[in-house]
Order: sequence, then C-alpha cells, then structure tokens
Amino acid sequence: MSRSYLQNKWMKQKTCHFRYIQAQLKTDQGSVGWLSRQISCSRNHVYKLFKRPSLDSELLLRISTVKQFNFFQYYTAEFLQSMKERMGEKDG
Repeated sequence: MSRSYLQNKWMKQKTCHFRYIQAQLKTDQGSVGWLSRQISCSRNHVYKLFKRPSLDSELLLRISTVKQFNFFQYYTAEFLQSMKERMGEKDG
C-alpha cells in the first residue's frame, strides 16, 4: 500500500470521528451550545471544528473529558489497523 493511499484513507476516516462526537452529543441530549460552553469557545467555532479534517489532541482531550468519553479510542483502533496493514505489506 502506498503512503498516499494510507494518508487518503486516514483523512476520510478522521472526518468520521467528528461524527462520533456529534453522535455522542445527541445520545446524551447535549447540544453544540453546551459543548461550546464546556470547552470555552463559541458555537460557531464548534461547528467549524466538525468540518475540519483533523483535530488538535489537546482539544480532543478537553472534549473527551467534558463528555466523559474516550474519543481517542477511535484513533487507537485506526493506528493498530494501519500497523497491521503495514506489517502485512512487509511480509508479502
């Protein structure tokens, strides 16, 4: 697998993580306004975060802490999958 393929795959999947945050907000009946107050930024800024291709780890930590949910688990799963794919590439 080429590096650009993995980067493209990574970029596509990263946007899905924002969907996890949005879904978690909905299941807890939270709102974007509530989240924005908890992480000290405007509602508009939170909506912009959902459109970004990546998220700063410090901010993800703040969101995870506020939501009491480990959003890093999605990145960990992707990292492990990526490593398995790379190991398979070297073995083949």
